[in-house]
Amino acid sequence: MDTALKDRVVLVTGASTGIGAATARAYGQEGARVAVTYRSSLEKAEQVASELEAAGGQALVVRLDLEDLATVEEAARTVIGHWGGIDVLVANAVRWGGDGPPDPSVRFEDVPLEEWQAMIGANLIGAAAQARAVLPSMRSRGWGRIVLISSSVAEEGLPGPGPYGTAKSGLHGLARGLAWEGGRDGILVNVVAPGFTLTDSRPPIPEAVTDKLAAGTPTRRLSDADDVAKLVVFLGSGANGNLTGEVVRDGSSAARAPHVGP
Repeated sequence: MDTALKDRVVLVTGASTGIGAATARAYGQEGARVAVTYRSSLEKAEQVASELEAAGGQALVVRLDLEDLATVEEAARTVIGHWGGIDVLVANAVRWGGDGPPDPSVRFEDVPLEEWQAMIGANLIGAAAQARAVLPSMRSRGWGRIVLISSSVAEEGLPGPGPYGTAKSGLHGLARGLAWEGGRDGILVNVVAPGFTLTDSRPPIPEAVTDKLAAGTPTRRLSDADDVAKLVVFLGSGANGNLTGEVVRDGSSAARAPHVGP
């Protein structure tokens, strides 16, 4: 299968760890030129860039902070100035609002409205800002691919605080609108909604928990970051000829997270 990614310019946000890092490396293996963005982990981003180049791609490390939307536009300008344009956007950067995913023990009514504004501002408006920053370049080339990284939480729900799942579900509507907006210019837009994914950015999880989760999936195993990255690369490549406006779920999406229950 020809991905037609050789020398294509790919912007992967939140690419210093986890799914973003695996995705950046996977595009590098296809011979793409990849911009690796980070918010605070410059050293990790540079390591990903080195691995990407070792795999045959070209890399550029750029800072991007979803809580400072000016950095979104600046990152796109930097990439366009360096390589002349942007062909693919993988909007993977996320604001957790703490050290990790939302705490399900926090009651919905105890979440300050300021946290709602911050979470939706970063994760939904931030994604829109990323698309807005790259669309002119894609239109000028008559070709583009945008992949928005959502979460199974957007459809499954999450007890307690709701801002994260609400922001992620908004990406589904954003993709539908962008699919119509960009389709006439050769731009395809889709969402990937990973389930419980094993990545290097997660704290250690007891094997008994992961085994239970895996048992709830059709394949009896949880996806890892490389599994998701391969799906993202397909959607964001020339191998995807006309799939747009869709939400694609990976195999782990069938597994119900421990806080949800049976």
